[in-house]
Amino acid sequence: MESLLAATGSVHIRATLPATAAFPAPSAARTVAVGSAAARAVRCAAAKDSMFYPLEHDEMFNATEVIQWESGMSINAIAAAQGIRIRRRCQSRYPSEGTGADRAVPRNILEQIIWDKEVEVSQKRAKKPLQKAVESAQSAPPARDFVGALAAARFRNGVPALIAEVKKASPSRGVLREHFNPVEIADAYEKNGAACLSILTDEKHFQGSFENLETVRNSGVKCPLLCKEFVIDIWQIYHARSKGADAILLIAAVLPDIDIKYMLRICKNLGMTALIEVHDERELDRVLKIDGVQLIGINNRSLETFEVDTANTKILLEKRGAIIKKKGILVVSESGLFTPDDVAYVQDAGVSAVLVGESLVTQEDPGQAITGLFGKQLLA
Repeated sequence: MESLLAATGSVHIRATLPATAAFPAPSAARTVAVGSAAARAVRCAAAKDSMFYPLEHDEMFNATEVIQWESGMSINAIAAAQGIRIRRRCQSRYPSEGTGADRAVPRNILEQIIWDKEVEVSQKRAKKPLQKAVESAQSAPPARDFVGALAAARFRNGVPALIAEVKKASPSRGVLREHFNPVEIADAYEKNGAACLSILTDEKHFQGSFENLETVRNSGVKCPLLCKEFVIDIWQIYHARSKGADAILLIAAVLPDIDIKYMLRICKNLGMTALIEVHDERELDRVLKIDGVQLIGINNRSLETFEVDTANTKILLEKRGAIIKKKGILVVSESGLFTPDDVAYVQDAGVSAVLVGESLVTQEDPGQAITGLFGKQLLA
């Protein structure tokens, strides 16, 4: 796992700090960043001309979570203190491969996905190291303006902008579309008024892939693309950018505040947008305290029961809508949207966009299904 907690002693933090600063070698930085009170004293006493000075004065390097990490708290304990219920295993093999006490049982489907993702990312990083992913991302064509596309579509059509999802399967419903051609679906979405597209890249649970993302990007589709991935590691962000992603999903139920801040910084450096997903009031409050957030997604699906209720969007916006508006953040409603009444309900609640997959991709003509969803033809 490459979170900020794991990366404070890594040369890769260079990507998030001023390019003009001088940095220590990885071994030297780790000596300072990890462990004892004496190590922190060395770091905090760094002179302005010291190679440690930029780190000592970086707000994230001195965050509460880093101090907790240095004092011996586990990643799960730090996350739990923020109300995060999804545990991390940080294991290189799948939970089902263990025996006895080592055979872990996830609390819910999201935790299962995250545990599997840890193994998947570990294997992919072994084949393509982080530095290679960084270089590939930096050499990719410039990212498209995801937020700008949403705002323009909303103004153009007078209804929430559509992020249409290219999605073959889901854990709860299984295969949604037998004849699955991601380019055909993406093209149909774009021609029928979708502002942006969401491409599922999780392989094990959604039958998606980064290859689908890259194929759609190279097909001539002009819509900005969201990489719908379960991000636990900065490697995934760089890899997504190298494959053509303009935006990426960050899930507050999985990521501690410091990781969201760290990943937002990386996204900004790459010209990407982060869609930060929340499920409840506590997660929303955490995200609203973080600077630089442009886009918040409210997922109407319960993490505990997997049941869907679009009232979740309305309830959260009734409580925090004024703060969100003051900060200039756009809100996306996710899950449970099937009819024009559903769209009108969340529009009245105050959303700027909707993310819809299942109700479109299950139709014979996903493009024409957009008209059915909104009750009118959208202007492309």
